[in-house]
Amino acid sequence: MEMDFNLYMNEVVDTARQEIENAGYQQLKTSDEVKEAFSKPGTTFVMVNSVCGCAGGIARPAAAHALHYDKLPDQLVTVFAGQDKEATATARDYFEGYPPSSPSFALLKDGKIISMIERHEIEGHDPMSVITNIQALFEEYGEER
Repeated sequence: MEMDFNLYMNEVVDTARQEIENAGYQQLKTSDEVKEAFSKPGTTFVMVNSVCGCAGGIARPAAAHALHYDKLPDQLVTVFAGQDKEATATARDYFEGYPPSSPSFALLKDGKIISMIERHEIEGHDPMSVITNIQALFEEYGEER
């Protein structure tokens, strides 16, 4: 049996994109889209998506379920590490003081990094603990919705 790796990976990536978009996050696929989104005033919550198992089993479900909360950031966006490389690199330029990490979450206010939930705080943790960490950021910096 022969399997087309690229076709398989495209399905995995498409599923990962749809999952986070269906949760309410806007995909940023270019450097210009990142700059435009990050230049908006207010709070921006960024999910750095990935095809790794901890993204699919922990980070994306946590990103979706964390939105069931009274306070939320002004905008929810996502970049896809390893796929939309230019957009991800531009986003990481804003994450000053933090090494590249995927999956991960970043909270920005007026384009400046406030806090980050890095891969080591996701991988090996249960989704509920990640949701709790995300919602703690929403509580401190989000607005009632």
